[in-house]
Amino acid sequence: MKAFVRQTLEQRRRRLHELDAQLAAPDATADLARFQALSREHAETDALVQPYLRYLQREADWQAALQLHDEAMAEGDAALAALAADEIEAAQAELRALEDELQARLVPRDPDDARNAFVEIRAGTGGEEAALFAADLARMYARYAERQGWRVEELSASPSDLGGYKEVVLRIAGEGAYGRLRFESGGHRVQRIPVTESQGRIHTSACTVAVLPEPDEQQAIQLDPAELRIDTFRASGAGGQHVNRTDSAVRITHLPTGLVAECQDDRSQHRNKARALQVLLARLQERERQARAAQQAATRRSLIGSGDRSDRIRTYNFPQSRVTDHRIDLTLHQLPAVLDGELDDLVHALRLAHGAQQLAELEARAAAGAS
Repeated sequence: MKAFVRQTLEQRRRRLHELDAQLAAPDATADLARFQALSREHAETDALVQPYLRYLQREADWQAALQLHDEAMAEGDAALAALAADEIEAAQAELRALEDELQARLVPRDPDDARNAFVEIRAGTGGEEAALFAADLARMYARYAERQGWRVEELSASPSDLGGYKEVVLRIAGEGAYGRLRFESGGHRVQRIPVTESQGRIHTSACTVAVLPEPDEQQAIQLDPAELRIDTFRASGAGGQHVNRTDSAVRITHLPTGLVAECQDDRSQHRNKARALQVLLARLQERERQARAAQQAATRRSLIGSGDRSDRIRTYNFPQSRVTDHRIDLTLHQLPAVLDGELDDLVHALRLAHGAQQLAELEARAAAGAS
């Protein structure tokens, strides 16, 4: 464990003792607001300290097993040495898991992580093959969402001639959807033989993915109606006679920025308008977030990408059945499973990398403040 992490955890451990004493004081409930604040802080601190205490216990077990193994080897007791080796391996595995958990708990939480997510997929270079790849990505995220027990809605789509998507926008609703999918934003590249290729040659095509947190419904009313142009039109795709008779689809343009959002998922024009407003607000907030990030770190490229949507973040190589995430140099030889929505390994690795970067920044700020 890094010295900075251990030092921080020891500080939280001492703070927990202080909170115990303050909450046990005879006059603790005299100020109800203060008592509630202390109780919340105690719960949060205890949730961090308990796994740290478990870590310290397993660390002591590991050191004792190391000593026992050395003594057993010196005495020629092979059976005892084998038992000690098993305990060393088990303790090390649990220590690694606990360290990951503790580092994740130390990282400041993004308040948006718990929100639902909008996933926007657009075909890039590669023509029809890129559109087919966009459909593959949409299915991949939908299958991942199903595995998490989340709900998926297709808000808008522009289909291609061969059944792909020139553009598709999904709403994924579930606890923590944005926090798990946020690192999917960027350029996704596919290497395979297109269905339109008669010579059997491998082509490279690309799509861009943007993942945005869904804003609070109450925030949607903060948009100035005078800055919006709202157009209605007939929805495309399946829908039978209803689609042909009514202008239920809604397109909203934010005039100051030119940003556009549309929704044609529902038969109700009112509900489509509400959904389109949410997507538009999410895009506006993302625009502001990127502007702040660019101002704060114009020359710094983060571990998980610069935020430039054209960055190549991941390659899906069909001939070698591999997926490579270039931000963390992770390669998995399980392409079919990944495209079927088994993204846990990628999501977990990306979140750990992001947490490690944030901890490094916290450590650097702490060092700067101490100097």
